[in-house]
Amino acid sequence: MNNSNLSRITFLPLLVLAVAFVCVVPDRAIAQSEEVEEILVTSTRSRRSFEASPIRVEVLGSEELNEKANMKPGDIRMLLNESTGIYVQQTSATSFNSTIRMQGLDGKYTQLLRDGMPLYSGFSGGLSLLQISPLDLRQVEVIKGANSTLYGGGSIAGLVNLITRRPSEEPELSVLLNATSAKGIDVSTFYSASNESVGTTLFASYNASEAYDPADINLSAIPEFERWTLNPKLFVYGDESELMLGLSVVKEDRLGGDMDYISGDRSRRAYYEDSATLRVSSQLEYSKMYDSGNELVIRNSFSRFERELLVPDFEFSGTQLSSFSEAHLLGSSNSLDWVVGLNLWTEDFDQDSGAPSMQIDYDLQTVGAFAQGTSSISDSWTLEAGLRVDYDNDYGEFILPRLSLLYTGFEETSIRFGGGLGYKLPTPFSEEAERIQFQGLEALQTDALEAERSAGINADVNRSWQLNGSLTFDLNLLLFYTRVDDPLMLVPQGDQTYAYQQPVPYIDTRGVEMNAVWRWNDFKYFLGYTHADVNEHGKNETREAVLIPEDRVNMVFVYEREDDIRIGLEAYYYSQQALESGAKSPDYWIFGLMMEKIFSEDFSVFLNFENFGDTRQTRDGPIYTGPIYDPEFVDIYAPLDGFVINGGVKLSF
Repeated sequence: MNNSNLSRITFLPLLVLAVAFVCVVPDRAIAQSEEVEEILVTSTRSRRSFEASPIRVEVLGSEELNEKANMKPGDIRMLLNESTGIYVQQTSATSFNSTIRMQGLDGKYTQLLRDGMPLYSGFSGGLSLLQISPLDLRQVEVIKGANSTLYGGGSIAGLVNLITRRPSEEPELSVLLNATSAKGIDVSTFYSASNESVGTTLFASYNASEAYDPADINLSAIPEFERWTLNPKLFVYGDESELMLGLSVVKEDRLGGDMDYISGDRSRRAYYEDSATLRVSSQLEYSKMYDSGNELVIRNSFSRFERELLVPDFEFSGTQLSSFSEAHLLGSSNSLDWVVGLNLWTEDFDQDSGAPSMQIDYDLQTVGAFAQGTSSISDSWTLEAGLRVDYDNDYGEFILPRLSLLYTGFEETSIRFGGGLGYKLPTPFSEEAERIQFQGLEALQTDALEAERSAGINADVNRSWQLNGSLTFDLNLLLFYTRVDDPLMLVPQGDQTYAYQQPVPYIDTRGVEMNAVWRWNDFKYFLGYTHADVNEHGKNETREAVLIPEDRVNMVFVYEREDDIRIGLEAYYYSQQALESGAKSPDYWIFGLMMEKIFSEDFSVFLNFENFGDTRQTRDGPIYTGPIYDPEFVDIYAPLDGFVINGGVKLSF
């Protein structure tokens, strides 16, 4: 890192801290809101509150999820993209495919979980962000940095755990209806009921859109799509035990590209991306509490994912079968909280169509054992240590230690330090493979490749103040560094084929995140800043990683009168991004306005103006070169859909 970059990393957060300490005078210390204190965090598998955990966990509760669902009820892209340190990058100019980047690293380094079980990876990971509805969630947990002890090596950049809703004591039936100016509709419903012995939930949704071309270039910024989702669950309650059985089915057809082709005109050559997917997964979880206070948890998930992708002169299709099984035991003794467990992860892909000479079938079986302990070693210090040992059928053994410390010796201030090792197994599926639509993709040469290995550290400081009257201020500052050795990259071979190789020794990301929250009566102001310096270190040169905004700012101002009205104004800044061509993208702002009127606990209406400044990459120049029937797309660094209005109603019965 050069001196100018280093000064930017260190000066800005120090300035923010200085201003914060000078401008506010601590009166009496405060904790987090009662709503936050009551949240049960499951990602740490600890019985401690997240304030007392050495692992830093960011929790989005039901209220925030409800707000974000108003703006984009069909998927979780907006929910994640508006979080500090997380960037959702669009990977296709016409089909809307997107991937998640955490702390500047590629999406493949972030583990996506559903109720603690990894379901979306490999071939099934490409469309996952577009096929998860926030309306089925009661909580989202984000852990940044290495967390391989509990969840395996894939969480190099971090993990996102999506916690689904559970049965309520009283029967509940809720409905959300939404429509957009981009010709989209969303219809979602959730039902739950329970008694002393049995409970059930049912989530169902229909999401659809016509093709949308705001730039009038005859290519879809939003594709035509239709998606059906069904997710029933059954809960059986016993004496100090619970059994959950669930099934999830998602069926989607998506067609993007030439607007005339989408409308049915097949009379001329045209570019298109036609994708049909079927995702079926099961979930099982059994928990048993013993008289000793120990708790046994057994989990299993099985997923079948089918996808057929058609582009001009090429078809690619296949089926992926994935399974995850785990048993772990939680317990406490004196000042020690502990968990030990075993798990098995399998993944099998069979290619059904594609280039006959390039069959990319693969299978993985990984077995792991882990142990973690958390102990208060003094009045001010809490230590958490974990160790995981994994064995894979192709890449051998991995030993993954992790250590975290929490210091609470200062009044209403907490300081955390943590670090650990991770790994990522090679698979043929990545953001790069998705960009080329799997055309010319060579099979993995397992004997010639190594698993990617990582080492990462985080340090963060939290401080809260109660100021004069009802004004409160919360500040969090996070510093991070992660290094990934032998990163797997898709390299052109010069004959319209691509092969996975490890051409650079390592990549690393370093930076800072800052979150500040002011609360005064019915007003809230959120300010977030992310600086990520990501570089690829070759043998002879260091190259800045592409399509990563070095600096991001997210601001949200909210006025909320309980059970009456909610108004929010949002602003997001994205700095320049390095492009594959060697050039730099322009920086840009995105603004949004959200409104909701609550008439009763059973009825509310909402209206949102997303990106009302109409920021679009197509304003800066063309998004493709060559003829429109055979386009060569440029890097996507900014929105393509522009200004979109959406509104609807929420009903409860």
